[in-house]
Amino acid sequence: MIVSSDRLNISDIVSADLSFSELIENSLKRYLSGEDEHYDKLWQSMRYSVSAGGKRVRPLLTLEFCKLCGGDPASAVPFACGVELIHTYSLIHDDLPCMDNDDMRRGQPSNHIAFSEDTALLAGDALQSLAFEIMLCEDTLSRCDAKAAATAAFTLANYCGADGMVGGQVIDLEYEDKHADESVVSKIHLLKTSALIKAACLMGCIVAGADSEKLAAAEKYAECIGLAFQIVDDVLDVTSTTEELGKPVNSDADNDKSTMVSLLGVEECLRRADSLTAEALTALDAFDGDSSFLRDFATKLSKRRN
Repeated sequence: MIVSSDRLNISDIVSADLSFSELIENSLKRYLSGEDEHYDKLWQSMRYSVSAGGKRVRPLLTLEFCKLCGGDPASAVPFACGVELIHTYSLIHDDLPCMDNDDMRRGQPSNHIAFSEDTALLAGDALQSLAFEIMLCEDTLSRCDAKAAATAAFTLANYCGADGMVGGQVIDLEYEDKHADESVVSKIHLLKTSALIKAACLMGCIVAGADSEKLAAAEKYAECIGLAFQIVDDVLDVTSTTEELGKPVNSDADNDKSTMVSLLGVEECLRRADSLTAEALTALDAFDGDSSFLRDFATKLSKRRN
């Protein structure tokens, strides 16, 4: 029996005249408006991490690529929210004592500190399920072609699973107390960071009905900004402060973890981030529409301070 819910209906939100950021925030609030007297703590835990003030990088990319490919961004909102929920679940699990054991995330206590380790684990599980629930629910299929929705959901599942984000986390944990060379660190970045960004960009293109050339270009753009993002993240871990980042700094060095910074140095890392950003901008030449947002986005991402 399939259970439908008003919580999954965002028709009034996507029909309003809102910015992409407003569309994402309002839709996430609707999707996470669940409650139950027996397990309301779970919903609270889910909302706690999703509403913790992330940049919404991935959902914005989904909507922007849908628009760039001539699609209706309103039809891509569930997929934009889906990738954000997957990203949030991964952060909750990454912070757990059995993973990175981080007590702070986005300037506030990590989920397992604010609630409990078992609740945080289950909140991550529930967010992962919710992502696919909203991408394949009746309300979503009323605005998006069913085959496109299935393909987009499959793409996200593929990039967030064993051959993507989760696989990257396994390699990361495996080399936590071992020396990793540049090829291993690059592999971790490709899977743990770039994979989910690829899914975000590709889903926007898929919902819009983009051709194979545009899909390949979107994937290239995503891979490059994902790698640049992670390189800059590693640089900030040694050059920024806990106040700026909203999470502990120098954690990689404290754990004797191999990073691009430890292997190549800050200067070379920044040069590579610039080079990858240039490649991302070149990939956007495959699109006919206005790609100015995505160009500015890639540039700002490589110059960020938090």
